[in-house]
Amino acid sequence: MLTTSSLSIGYHTPLASDLNLELRPAELACLIGPNGAGKSTLLRTLAGMEKPLGGEIWLGGESLGSLTPLEVAKRLAIVLTARVESPLLTGRELVALGRHPYTDWLGRLSPRDEEAVQRAMQLTDTLRFSARPLAQLSDGERQKVMIARALAQEPKILLLDEPTAFLDLPRRVDLLQLLRRLARETGAAILLSTHDLDLALRLADRLWLLSAAGKMEVGLPEELALNGAVARVFYSEGAHFDHAIGAFRVHQAVRGPLSLDGNGYGVTDAWTWRALERIGYEVHNGNSRHPIHIEILGQSRWRLITPAGQSEHASLETLLGQLQITNHQIP
Repeated sequence: MLTTSSLSIGYHTPLASDLNLELRPAELACLIGPNGAGKSTLLRTLAGMEKPLGGEIWLGGESLGSLTPLEVAKRLAIVLTARVESPLLTGRELVALGRHPYTDWLGRLSPRDEEAVQRAMQLTDTLRFSARPLAQLSDGERQKVMIARALAQEPKILLLDEPTAFLDLPRRVDLLQLLRRLARETGAAILLSTHDLDLALRLADRLWLLSAAGKMEVGLPEELALNGAVARVFYSEGAHFDHAIGAFRVHQAVRGPLSLDGNGYGVTDAWTWRALERIGYEVHNGNSRHPIHIEILGQSRWRLITPAGQSEHASLETLLGQLQITNHQIP
């Protein structure tokens, strides 16, 4: 649906070059990378809002540069990060603006236009916002209405720049799940930029991984995690991406090793392990016993064993407090 050939993006100097990309029908692709890498510039260039510094963009086999804005709008829609400041517009009125490429110069909606608006709002579960002014919608509700407006264009390609930027975690999950479902149900190719690496790894069909050096790697999320590409792109002095668990680890000053025996209490084991790493311990499985050893006795019971003796604790807070004391006692 959308392909690029030797694409170069940027303004006076290239941010990224030699991009040979492809958006596939019915797939959700997530564009990720560090700040300043050029994610927004790439999206705006693909939408025809910025001119490429070199190379070609093809929509359905036709050069983007050869298409009129009206022709582009019938094939591609974009949802930008900037908030729409039209507080008196109702949800349905905003969605209806997506039919602009199809209406006459007076903006009158035909029965076919009304049908497209209705379907877009049904797909995004926004019919309940039809009569509500935008000022009365939450950030998550407003973003869904913006997506409905884009769908009302009946595009084959949908681009979104940081659609989860102003949302809390449950709303971010909800929105990405919605976009994944829309790709399946409408057959559209959907590309969004995001800083939610964890959600992108879990929900995207494909990752577009753009490095600060302007290099792009594309592939399945799991493959880019396994081959170290994600870790390389997001490497920093303060944290690193652990591809074994699919998450970032913050660098901590290591106080020394200790062993932890979870005794089958999986959730308690995981959060105890995390708490110990947070305060700087190198945690090992209980099979390799160290002078400082912790046993989980239940969901809220721990035993701390050290060369100085044993103690039992009914909370993580008291366990960590005793470890602070132990750390000063053992060289």
